[in-house]
Amino acid sequence: MALRPILSRAYNLKPSSPSFKICSLDTRCFKKPTQELVLTKISRRGMVAGVLFLSKQELMADGIELRMVAPEQTVEEAESGIRSHAQALLEVKGLIETESWGEAQKMLRLSSSYLKQDIYTIIQGKPGSQRPKLRKLYSNLFNNVTRLDYAAREKNAERVWEYYRSIVAALDELLPVL
Repeated sequence: MALRPILSRAYNLKPSSPSFKICSLDTRCFKKPTQELVLTKISRRGMVAGVLFLSKQELMADGIELRMVAPEQTVEEAESGIRSHAQALLEVKGLIETESWGEAQKMLRLSSSYLKQDIYTIIQGKPGSQRPKLRKLYSNLFNNVTRLDYAAREKNAERVWEYYRSIVAALDELLPVL
């Protein structure tokens, strides 16, 4: 009986009510990419009081979105996905050209999160002596991604293009050594 109010609230989420969802657009996290795990209530001590699997259509309310990462991604899986994720990051150029700032930010965040996971996994698989240089390149790349995100938020086209060129240069320097 304690779950009924939680279930009813989950289906009637209002933009003003906070909701937390852990979702995956990548099939590495869940078997069914159309399903999302929703934490419907969190107690004061941080314990989850209710968890639901809902379809994406049911989760159109505003809330905080937390993405799950694959806990045991292998180096081979990361290497197989790194090129496509890097290409997806560079495809933000079309949105920048049309000055679709909000869409550019969304695409940038999505593609960079997968690329970040892949690069981190590959770096962890390298010998300890190679890691400091790779971490510096990794840091440079994702600092520029963050700067581009902020510049897009401010709608500053000049800075957006500056950071985009820095991202391209960082990828050109990082990908061959991975």
